[in-house]
Amino acid sequence: MLITPAFAQSGGFAEGGLGLMPILLVMVIFYFLLIRPQQKRAKQHREMLNALKRGDKIITNGGITGTIVRVVEDSETVEVEIAKDVKVDVVRAMIADIRGKTDASS
Repeated sequence: MLITPAFAQSGGFAEGGLGLMPILLVMVIFYFLLIRPQQKRAKQHREMLNALKRGDKIITNGGITGTIVRVVEDSETVEVEIAKDVKVDVVRAMIADIRGKTDASS
C-alpha cells in the first residue's frame, strides 16, 4: 500500500474550503467587472427607448440616421424619416442612440 488509511481519511474542510476560495474570488471579480456594468447599460438603453418622442434625431444599429415622426406607445416600432418624404418603420430595440432632440411642434 502506498497510502496509509489514516492519511487518506484526513481530507477535511481545510483543504476543500481553501480550494474554493479562488473560484469564489473570480466569480466576485466577474460580477463587478463584467455582469454589473452590462446590466447597468441594458437598463439605461431600456430607459432611453421608453423616453423616445416625436422629433428626436436617432441613429440605428445599422448606422441609419433619421428623425422620429411617429411613436406609438404599445408598439415595437417607431416611424422614422430618413430623408425628405422617405419614412421607414424601425424596431425600437434597434435604435442605438439619440443624437439630438428637436421641438416636437415642428
